[in-house]
Amino acid sequence: MPAYCCVPQCKKRVGGHKFPTNQLLLKRWRVAIKREAFSAKTLWHPNLSYDVVCFDHFLPSDYVSISCGPSGKIKKRILKKDAVPSVFPFGKKSVQRKSRQDLESPALDFVEVVVDTDKSAPLEKTSLTKNETTYFTQQIQCTLLKHTVNFNYESLKDDANAIQYYTGFDDSSHFDMFFNLLGPSAFHLNHQCDCLTPQNQLFLTILKLRQNKDHKDLSFLFQVSESTVSKIFVTWINFLWFQLKEINIWPSSEVVKQTMPANFYKHFPTTRVILDATEIPIEKPEAVIAQSQTFSTYKNKNTVKTLIGITPKGTVSYVSDCYGGSASDRQIVEDCELYLEASQRFNAKESIMADRGIMVQDLFANFDVFVNTPTMLKGKSQLEPHDVIKDRRIASKRIHVERLIGLAKTYKILKTTISHQLLPLTSRIVFVCFMLTNFRRNIVNDAQ
Repeated sequence: MPAYCCVPQCKKRVGGHKFPTNQLLLKRWRVAIKREAFSAKTLWHPNLSYDVVCFDHFLPSDYVSISCGPSGKIKKRILKKDAVPSVFPFGKKSVQRKSRQDLESPALDFVEVVVDTDKSAPLEKTSLTKNETTYFTQQIQCTLLKHTVNFNYESLKDDANAIQYYTGFDDSSHFDMFFNLLGPSAFHLNHQCDCLTPQNQLFLTILKLRQNKDHKDLSFLFQVSESTVSKIFVTWINFLWFQLKEINIWPSSEVVKQTMPANFYKHFPTTRVILDATEIPIEKPEAVIAQSQTFSTYKNKNTVKTLIGITPKGTVSYVSDCYGGSASDRQIVEDCELYLEASQRFNAKESIMADRGIMVQDLFANFDVFVNTPTMLKGKSQLEPHDVIKDRRIASKRIHVERLIGLAKTYKILKTTISHQLLPLTSRIVFVCFMLTNFRRNIVNDAQ
């Protein structure tokens, strides 16, 4: 028995064409018939087994005639593979009041379109009926829909603003340079995804870091499953961590002095590194001990804390592992490589610039390294004039590490709460985000 036509306002039961199985063509049919789902204001999902669109909703040009039979005299019409229904009775039931201009002039049965074929040739007029106008409108809508579903690196590489927004790199050549630095290992990872190229996998990973989109959102954009997005992200974070760890970001004393800004060298010539700590919010752990270890009284929430070091020129030279938010800055310094390997990292008479909260002068005194921090009052009502001038100079230079931390936190994953699932990767995520800032424009000019 023929099924009813599924197009709104059409109740014919003369059979018709079933919906195509191709997902893109199926979406174009769903957009064309304008049928909404009963439970929500979304596009209706047809049942591919029995839902049909009757023959009245297709143009004669949507069919192709073929010869069949022993003599080939029998003609049979077959719907084209890329045909989309375009003839609909929408709007016939609602009668709009005619304006005075419509009452005075006869109704238009056609639309005149002027086509300029050649500058030297005369203008030609082409008449389109209302049905043909509707058909072309639907075709334009479907064409726009077809172009919007393609979200990948290749479709955006010519748009520098899009690349900068989604990745932080200046343009596609900047992104390609970073991808090529990773070497041929990017094509031989343990998790292989046939749906996305290695460049698109890196693009997905950095987009996740930059915009902190959830896995479901990324699965819609890249047309893959949520599990595939999760595997790609975990694989590439580990891969980036291993590859970027190979780079020696701790420069020698000669390099630091050669690249040190002139004004910085004038007042603090022995500075080797500028230190500061930053915190990243995380979800509240279930274990009571973990809650206590990660609760930060400064942020009044559960966080992880990491120690960041930059050169006077403004490049990241040290990133520690992540510690619980309850850990003090001194505890982190005592446990990190910066102190444990101080004899290999620092020369005698060099200095570290840090905030007032990082009180580790006694730790580095054994290595003849001075920690340059703002002056403490120590019972005084006010500071001496020369101490005030010194503290202002320190603050004007130490602000660069805070600016760089702010630049790293343009990767929104460091500003929003990190979930339980990503907590084991937190140290590596933080390291990758701060290392990516070294591939971006420098925040300190030579005059500073």
